[in-house]
Amino acid sequence: MPGRCVDVSMGGIAAVLAGELSPGESVGVEMHLPLAEVPFRARALVRHHNQLRCGMEFVGLSDDQQAAIRNSTEKPRTKKERQPDIQSKLPPEVKNSSPVSPGDEDSGQRSPSSKQRRREWLFLLLSALILLAVLWWRWNRGWEDLESDLRKNDTILRPEANVPADVMEKLVTHRVDPDYPVAARPNNLRGVVVLDVIVARDGSVARVRPLNGPDVLAQSAMDALRWWRFEPYRVNGQAVVVETTVAVEFKP
Repeated sequence: MPGRCVDVSMGGIAAVLAGELSPGESVGVEMHLPLAEVPFRARALVRHHNQLRCGMEFVGLSDDQQAAIRNSTEKPRTKKERQPDIQSKLPPEVKNSSPVSPGDEDSGQRSPSSKQRRREWLFLLLSALILLAVLWWRWNRGWEDLESDLRKNDTILRPEANVPADVMEKLVTHRVDPDYPVAARPNNLRGVVVLDVIVARDGSVARVRPLNGPDVLAQSAMDALRWWRFEPYRVNGQAVVVETTVAVEFKP
């Protein structure tokens, strides 16, 4: 029966025979099963042949091939009938595990990210607290240093001697003449501004304040006096802080 297809069972198994069959002959059989994705080939021995009927014995079928033939020839089972077989093939740990609902799965996926976000927020909060603590410490330390410097300056700026202006005039080593203020030109302000000056031990001007004169002229005089330098005034060979006066004349 070359080229003929024969229905072997209800499942629709088809056999393409290689040629005329004789009992005892070895033939090649190609199986086209309904549930198989691709056909498979096997060897078979012809046991009897009568017109369109023949009996064959398959030789060397693998376990997978035998299971495919059984699944194709058996009556299809319903979903409920197949469920026990599926459960029986599952590992024990899968059988005993409870089903996971989509909501539980989503919460399980969100849980690590939520923990990660909480860790990030905690890290940011701790970093901010540490930064604030460092800033507060530096601010407090700055105030302490400033107060300490002010106390030192108060001690340094306390005059130890009152020196006449003509004596300190001879000790001037660097003089800066004040500029006539532009704001004083409309009124043609003129006059002599007397400044009270504290000279430190190194000869620098530590403090200066006006004793008379218009504010605009006094400010220009103070800006210039801050750049003056004196030789240190000494008492018994040691430099001391002195207080003196300096007169500055302004003309338009």
